[in-house]
Amino acid sequence: AGHLKLHVLCVVADLARHAHLSERQLARRFVAETGQTPLQWILHQRVLAARRLLENSSLPMDVIAQRTGLGTASTLRRHLRREIDVTPTNYRRTFRAD
Repeated sequence: AGHLKLHVLCVVADLARHAHLSERQLARRFVAETGQTPLQWILHQRVLAARRLLENSSLPMDVIAQRTGLGTASTLRRHLRREIDVTPTNYRRTFRAD
């Protein structure tokens, strides 16, 4: 498995082309294997990467959002709340590895 470049904008068409599949074939196979659509999986991976940075760095929220492909601190907050119902600040406060 290669290193994911989560900060790079990625669309399903690109993934499908890379896998030599149609978008529809990719979506069906992806859901069958992971239980998630490609977009859901990518967002989840980005949130996981953001969580690791929140735990192990003192980087500002905007930098974490940019490095993980979430774009802005606002988007980071929205997706983290959606996945684990906590703000980035509270997550960092709770899980920071000091």
